[in-house]
Amino acid sequence: MPAPEGPLSRARPGRERILAAIRSAAIAEFSLHGLKGSSTQAIAARAGLTKPQLHYYIAGKEELYEELLMQVLHDWKVVFAFEEHASAPGPVLADYIRKKLDHAFDNPEISRIFTREVLDGGRNLARYWPNARAWTQKKVDIINGWIARGLMRPLDARLLLMHIWAMTQSYADYALQTRVMLGLPPDAPIEREPIARELVAFVLNGCGIDR
Repeated sequence: MPAPEGPLSRARPGRERILAAIRSAAIAEFSLHGLKGSSTQAIAARAGLTKPQLHYYIAGKEELYEELLMQVLHDWKVVFAFEEHASAPGPVLADYIRKKLDHAFDNPEISRIFTREVLDGGRNLARYWPNARAWTQKKVDIINGWIARGLMRPLDARLLLMHIWAMTQSYADYALQTRVMLGLPPDAPIEREPIARELVAFVLNGCGIDR
């Protein structure tokens, strides 16, 4: 069955290019309006498609939304995994913080989709929370192991992780505020290395870890 005629199909782009355009449009719409406030009409228009064309490639907006939400959760599980057998907490935590910060800077719209879902009550996250708690518990166990070996000061490992999440994700969810406070124009790039250095030093010093 041929794809319906329209702006993109007339140029005969590959299927992957069209799907990438749909995905990009969905990210923009969901990050701005959430699932409830977004429409397939708006996603189609942003992707350069008609609504019938869009539905040739996807069943509905819920399918797109779940895929993008699951990407966030997959990244947080795989990309931000701890080195379980690391003997020194400093390098592991520093790497974790930098990766989280890079993700916030490089994928702000994806991050905001998750944040908006939480603010909307997290109804689409019900099946995620048990796994999230399990992944977090693994990190907590590793941190508690470091504490037991005297490699860092006693602290609440779970709260430490949540503090790191809050500080790094802030640069995605509150990018506008960051630019205003730094005196930057709205579209100016934010220099991330000074932020990373300060944040890593702040966390490691707070943990009583010698760098």
